Parts: sequence; structure tokens; C-alpha cells
Amino acid sequence: MTSADIPPDRNLALELVRVTEAAALGAARLVGMGDKEAADQAAVDGMHAVLHTIHMDGVVVIGEGEKDEAPMLANGEQVGDGTPPRVDIAVDPLEGTRLAAQGRPNALAVIALSERDTMFSPGPVFYMEKMAGDEQIADLLDLDRPLGRTVELVAERRGVDVRDVMVVVLDRPRHEEGIRAIREAGARVRLITDGDVAGALLAVATDRPVDLLWGIGGTPEGVISAAALKCYGGGLVGRLWPRDDDERKRAEDAGYDVSRVLNQDELVKGENCFFCATGVTDGDVLGGVRYEGARGATTESLVMRSRSGTIRRIASRHDRAKLRTLTGYRLG
Repeated sequence: MTSADIPPDRNLALELVRVTEAAALGAARLVGMGDKEAADQAAVDGMHAVLHTIHMDGVVVIGEGEKDEAPMLANGEQVGDGTPPRVDIAVDPLEGTRLAAQGRPNALAVIALSERDTMFSPGPVFYMEKMAGDEQIADLLDLDRPLGRTVELVAERRGVDVRDVMVVVLDRPRHEEGIRAIREAGARVRLITDGDVAGALLAVATDRPVDLLWGIGGTPEGVISAAALKCYGGGLVGRLWPRDDDERKRAEDAGYDVSRVLNQDELVKGENCFFCATGVTDGDVLGGVRYEGARGATTESLVMRSRSGTIRRIASRHDRAKLRTLTGYRLG
């Protein structure tokens, strides 16, 4: 086995949690301050400060933008210390920038990792229609079937009345027709303002009152959600959703089939992927950053690995002054 063939090992999981913790601690001081750009940049800076210390040869496949436009964690950026394993990285340093800026629930710092050349690159298409659910209903996910009928099938599979089915949907005008179809079928809708990675996690969590995620959200978030669901269990299907004819043509010219439905194993082909999220604000999935006196802070994180199927919740206490000494960056 050459150094290029060395696979990611289980120790990476606990390394990655340091990355999302740093992003969360960086952003948390700006929660509720009304400046989503500043909160996002603080998360990027915190994540960047730790990411380059991780033992890996990583390439950012999904980051903060194109390499010539984003100052850090841009698409194509090399991350890690350059040693094996060779991996693809997807990051969302602050999923829910507006949530954080407004002090609302469910803002997360997120990272996903898989073997090199296994992550789907979104290309020029920013949006994707998505549907996600847990293992019990994964085979029912279908973007071509009428949405109301899918809701009915979910109720049948669950053995419940359709009125007991809850679908989480981003609150956007483009979803009005779909929301109407869900409600006309007799099911209920839980609207979220932002954060469809958190929405996908909510849809597969067995202890949460949500059965299904549906809607058109970011393509990068779709790939990150696919990594999460490969680890957690469940299913996700997605189809690129060009915003206009120009975006459609650019996608087709780049070789993308915008009519093709992709599942989680096509969005993230690797069988050894990792997902990690740390709460920035309190939410349905994770608790947010909490400060303890002048120096202390606590975080809650979710860390998962597909190969073992292990899911960990990690509660951490941080000494911010010592972290600043170690990283050279102010974390919270």
C-alpha cells in the first residue's frame, strides 16, 4: 500500500470535532448581533485555524465559494498538514448565518470528509431539490411521484394516520405548491427559515417529531447532508435545480445531467466518510455554545463515521485562553 492509498482512520473523527468546535466558538460571540457576514467570517477563521493542523491531505470540494472570491476555505483549497490520507472535504463553517445573526435556533458549524475523488462537486448549479428520511421510509423517497402521495405512503409505512406525518420544509415562496400538496394530503408542515442540513438530521432522528425533509435548498448542503445520512442511516435523493436557462446551459455544457436523481451513495461515493457538527445556537439537533465566566465555554457536537456506523454526542468544556495560545486565534 502506498501513502496515497492510506484510508482515513477512526482517529480523524475526534480530530474533526476540534474543527467544528473552533468554528462554533468563533461564531458564538456574534450570535444575536445582526451581522451574518461577520458571524460567518468568525466561523471560517476559527475553522481555518484548526483545520490545517489535522493529519490529512485534504482538498475543499465544497467550501465558502470559488477560490478567487473567498479568502479562506474556498473550493479547491488544500487543507490539513499534507500527510495521508488523501481526502475530500466539505465545509459549512456556519450553517444558518441568518439564524446566528438573529439569535435563532439551529445554527451549526459543519464538516464532512470522504476519500479523495468521492464527493459530488455541485458545479455551477447552486440549488437542488431534496427529499430525506430515515431507514424505515428510505425506499419511498421519490422526486417524481406527487408529493401528496409520498406523504400518504409514509403514513402507511409508519402505521399512522396521515395527520401524524410531519414534513420539514424551508420557508420559501418556491415551496408554496409543495406545501399545499402536503397539507391537502392531510399531513403537517414544519417550516424552517434556514439550515437544511439541520433539517435533514431532524428528519432521520428517531426521537424527533419529523418524518420527512422536502424542498429546494443549496446543492452544497445536499452533499453535506448525504455524508451525514451515510453515517447516521436513512436516505436522501436530490436533483439539480437550475435557477434559469443560463445556469441550466452552463451545467449541461459542464457535463451535468440536470434531470438525473442522485441518492446519498452517488453524492458521496466513499464508504468511509465522516460527518461532524457543533451547535452554535441551541436547536433541535444540538445545544449551542454556552459561556462559563471569563474564560470557559461549553459545546455539544455530533460526530459520525459511516464505516463503523458509530454516532457520538460529545459535550466539551473549553478554556478559551489556552486554546488561543495553542491556535493563535481567538476562539470566542
